[in-house]
Amino acid sequence: MADSVSISVVIPVFNEAGTIGQVIQRVLGCGYDIEVIVVDDASSDGTRDYLQKLEDPRVRCFYHAVNRGKGAALRMGFAAAKNTYVIVQDADLEYDPADYKLVLAPLLDGRADMVYGSRFLGGPHRVLFFWHYLGNRLITLISNMISDLNLSDMETGMKAFRREKLAALKLSADRFTFEPEITCKAARARWKIYEVPISYSGRTYEEGKKIGWRDAVTAIAAIIYYRFAD
Repeated sequence: MADSVSISVVIPVFNEAGTIGQVIQRVLGCGYDIEVIVVDDASSDGTRDYLQKLEDPRVRCFYHAVNRGKGAALRMGFAAAKNTYVIVQDADLEYDPADYKLVLAPLLDGRADMVYGSRFLGGPHRVLFFWHYLGNRLITLISNMISDLNLSDMETGMKAFRREKLAALKLSADRFTFEPEITCKAARARWKIYEVPISYSGRTYEEGKKIGWRDAVTAIAAIIYYRFAD
């Protein structure tokens, strides 16, 4: 059944030379008929060198000349996607492609247009930062108040979509504000939205985690902005 489902996996990447190879191999081994679209956001640590040497017909790589941010990389990847279902996959090892079956299920049976893989619905997860967890819950709470949703994890890095719905949505956020933008706009467009529990292997900052408290402040401002912006 799985290998009869065609998916496009979009991987935005910036300076993840230590993990990008393993992530791509895990994605390719997920069991689905797959195309992998990697968008390198002007990495300077050897990530681009690795991608340029990669030879697999299932993987297509695109490159930004300058760093533009996660949202800009995802827009490029979405535009290149060809398959019916699109999944966002981070370039680190925090999210497991083995969970694709969970986020795809509500799409495959027609219940959903978009699925959030929630880190907070009971899946196995690495125990890490309390304040980071609290910040995530606060951002999701404010997002829910603005968009009138009841998500548990708006900022999750694993989301899945029907490609035709995604193509109809006007997106403009360049950086991590992609998450509040797509949530606000999907809610306004009356998409059918589901959440499922996924596993999560969070990284420490020493291991390469990039999100900090400034990003939380920016996300809250973006939630308010995108409540009204086209």
